[in-house]
Amino acid sequence: MKQEIAFIQSEELKVKPKADSLGFGKYYSDYMFVMDYHSEKGWYEPRITPYEQLILDPAAMVFHYGQAIFEGLKAYKTADGTIQLFRPEKNMKRFNESCDRLCIPQIDENFLLKAIKELILIEKDWIPEGDGTSLYIRPFIFATEPYLGVRPSHQYKLLVILSPVGAYYGDQLSPVKIYVEEQYVRAVIGGVGHVKTAGNYAASMKAQEVAEAKGFAQILWLDAKENKYVEEVGSMNIFFKIKGEVVTPKLNGSILSGVTRDSVIQLLKHWNIPVREEKISIEEVFAAHERGDLEEVFGSGTAAVISPVGELNWNDRSIEINHQKIGQLSQRVYDEITGIQLGKKEDPFNWIIKVAQV
Repeated sequence: MKQEIAFIQSEELKVKPKADSLGFGKYYSDYMFVMDYHSEKGWYEPRITPYEQLILDPAAMVFHYGQAIFEGLKAYKTADGTIQLFRPEKNMKRFNESCDRLCIPQIDENFLLKAIKELILIEKDWIPEGDGTSLYIRPFIFATEPYLGVRPSHQYKLLVILSPVGAYYGDQLSPVKIYVEEQYVRAVIGGVGHVKTAGNYAASMKAQEVAEAKGFAQILWLDAKENKYVEEVGSMNIFFKIKGEVVTPKLNGSILSGVTRDSVIQLLKHWNIPVREEKISIEEVFAAHERGDLEEVFGSGTAAVISPVGELNWNDRSIEINHQKIGQLSQRVYDEITGIQLGKKEDPFNWIIKVAQV
């Protein structure tokens, strides 16, 4: 795309929240990026506008047939004032994979990344600088055509909003308790589990609500067919360190291809730590614990980066992992990834895209 991105000035700017009160997804910056699509025009009118409410027709197809996708990435500010992104091209690629699965028109990945950079530069003062903080970036697309027939929409809206965030869980590296779900399923092979569509998360909420009522922070999903193979956590991919070797479920069409997941795998290989992507059953995990071989369990994702797991509960059986403490490998992976993101460590993989220095 060669379109110019228009800028509409806000008449009044918001008061920025303090870094120690951010939480996750509670506050939003002054501006957002917007672009529309029509089947007869393609993507058009890219613009950065004041953050505001949307007006949609009650018959907008997103409300009725769920054509909605999203992504999540972050901007960081280093000690010398450099603003940088972590592997954003992976998010742009996955965004288009989600578009394809939901019959949404493809976006120009380079143009969208350019728009995100422009938005971040305008909102650079919204990037928090406290420990564990960052600027969360949420691109999303939804169907806007007013029509009640069942078919892909002919009209869409793409937006990017920004949110200064702290840790996804209160104490970022405090091990969480996870409930292994057996009644509900998240996704099936051939479905939409491998892309970031809103419906995946809507379908997961009932199980998450039940788990939270029992005192657990997250759900660990099993496969939908045999209800025995580990897939992913509610908002993360999952890793198991068993007798010095790391195992993570193989991507199979119902597991999200996480950017942080891929980064962890690359790091482990770089460190010559054995890592395997393969099917692993929940029985194998519990058996490894009984043998004394299960050393660490941790989740990975953009929001939390690394989240150590201190307890797994399955079939009325509960196991404690590493005495409810973060493991050495979990800590090392977290330190390395966040160190690269914040410019404190070398980036041998060329993961960082620098936006500007302020």
